[in-house]
Amino acid sequence: MSLTIPETVAARLRDAPYPVLFATVSGAHLYGFESSDSDWDLRGAFVAPTDDVLSLSPGPETHEVIDKHARPELDIVLHEVRKFFRLLLKNNGYVLEQVFSPLIVAGSSALNELRHIARLCISKQHRFHFFHFGCDQWKIATGSDKPTVKGLLYTYRPLMAGIHLMRTGEVESNLVRLNEVFGLPEIDDLIARKIGGEERMRLSPRELDLHRPKIDHLCQTLDEAKSWSRLPEEPQSREALNDLLIRIRKCDWKPVPSCAVLLASEPPE
Repeated sequence: MSLTIPETVAARLRDAPYPVLFATVSGAHLYGFESSDSDWDLRGAFVAPTDDVLSLSPGPETHEVIDKHARPELDIVLHEVRKFFRLLLKNNGYVLEQVFSPLIVAGSSALNELRHIARLCISKQHRFHFFHFGCDQWKIATGSDKPTVKGLLYTYRPLMAGIHLMRTGEVESNLVRLNEVFGLPEIDDLIARKIGGEERMRLSPRELDLHRPKIDHLCQTLDEAKSWSRLPEEPQSREALNDLLIRIRKCDWKPVPSCAVLLASEPPE
């Protein structure tokens, strides 16, 4: 999987004030339904200087750049590596999908190891993230006076991704590939409309009502998938993450020349 990233976006990541452990593309580009004006959402982790970590006044745990004047808009969020690892251990589905995003903008020698450890972070408790993510998007869609195609896609995707995760233990964020398993014809239609520029097109109450039973069924299926899942109840990787964090703190990792225009599909060795 590859994708061309604008040099202006790559340059903003290169301007980050701290060494970037990794950065991947999230949002619509990762989900498989980006349109020509979709935002560029970059997510990942950075490594704070040792003095900042040991100081009585530590530096920020998150580096964020939001540029709504850029075209398309740019949204970069990087967490300090310790915070990122803690979020992994708290069953945070956002950071889990960021680690496994195949669209890598900046990598490091630690990324392959982090992905291996992150697999051990996957647990039944991730059901709550994907369930509430989907339900919250559905509430926004149905509670708005202007429900959109984009809102429906952001409802379907986390529910289907959560079911797939509970059933297989594999992180799959791309809705097109997920629907190869689920086979829901309405998904293909919504994606085509979104890519065609209809993401903000208002949906009628009747159209929303047609999707309601399908959303309810996916919610029920996600609960059933959790009940039958062979995933552990809690993450199994605290010690391994702690060991990796200490080695990163000791500079036992190498930044890889990053922000290439062509995104990689696999982390560098």
